[in-house]
Amino acid sequence: MTATPLKVLVVGLGQMGRSHALAYHSHEGFEIVGLVNRSAPSNLPEDLASYPLRTDYAAALAEFKPDVVSIATHTNTHADYAVAAMAAGAHVFVEKPLAATVADARRVVAAAEQYKRKLVVGYILRHHPSWTTLIEQARKLGGPYVFRMNLNQQSSGAAWDIHRSIMQTTSPIVDCGVHYVDVMCQITDATPVEVRGMGVPLAKGLPEGMYNYGHFQVLFDDGSVGWYEAGWGPMMSETAFFVKDVISANGSVSIVMDQGAASADINAHTQTSRILVHHAGLDADNKPLKADEWLDMHGEPDHQGLCDREQDYLYRAITEDYDLTRHMNDAVASLNICIAADESVRTGQPIKL
Repeated sequence: MTATPLKVLVVGLGQMGRSHALAYHSHEGFEIVGLVNRSAPSNLPEDLASYPLRTDYAAALAEFKPDVVSIATHTNTHADYAVAAMAAGAHVFVEKPLAATVADARRVVAAAEQYKRKLVVGYILRHHPSWTTLIEQARKLGGPYVFRMNLNQQSSGAAWDIHRSIMQTTSPIVDCGVHYVDVMCQITDATPVEVRGMGVPLAKGLPEGMYNYGHFQVLFDDGSVGWYEAGWGPMMSETAFFVKDVISANGSVSIVMDQGAASADINAHTQTSRILVHHAGLDADNKPLKADEWLDMHGEPDHQGLCDREQDYLYRAITEDYDLTRHMNDAVASLNICIAADESVRTGQPIKL
């Protein structure tokens, strides 16, 4: 650890912002110098209650002069906030998606390069033992691949309020989809070439053109294909809300949830119980040559534990001078696919990448 902790300004105190703030609070390499939220947050955790709270981001940036700015606000503010932070001399952690448009995402990456600041994007699954295991096992199978992934959430109450707030600017397939497209791209090194998307506004009161259910297909130049589905709202089914399958000619790898998991539980979005590895080889009698393998993943970190890992990665990226070029480019690439999917939903046409 450095002798002097890195001063952090935390911007946005919603579900993810609070979790990141708690991670900084408990990490001896960071010191929270201020919190920023548009309004006074309710039910702020006791560990965060003593920190200075401001409502004006630009003023707080000038007042606290942080070494690091952590951004977990609405997606359409990410780019401007991140560029302002780096121009002021701060490193940046920004929640996914990196920006609301691909052009803005590239602008943020360019700013990181211009100001020589570290930029870490909140791809929480990259710090998750089960997901890194899934990627490793899938790559062993070899491509081309079929990716089957979804995350539907039957939300009500406060969770539905959060989802409706996000949908003021960002559709479910973009907000959540960047995680799982990033996983697809880590498994296959192929180039995505086309995206086809469909969506339906099942909820009342959505912004013009917004939809709370969508899915898309992405085609890669090695023949791999991926499917992703995301729906939010009180009407969503709890049946098969969590599907995480990777299939190749040589078998498949699947994340298998415990029975009774609920889509509204944020820990269910990241926690797994077992990974099933299936081998396709058959003998002369068309019987399996190798039995299925079950990899036990119980005891993995919970949601807060994963946020703690993310912020420790940020600390090490800064203090050990990690080369984040691939990390930043991957964030732009996954966003590009999901933005294309959103465009396909809205135009009814396939989008060439």
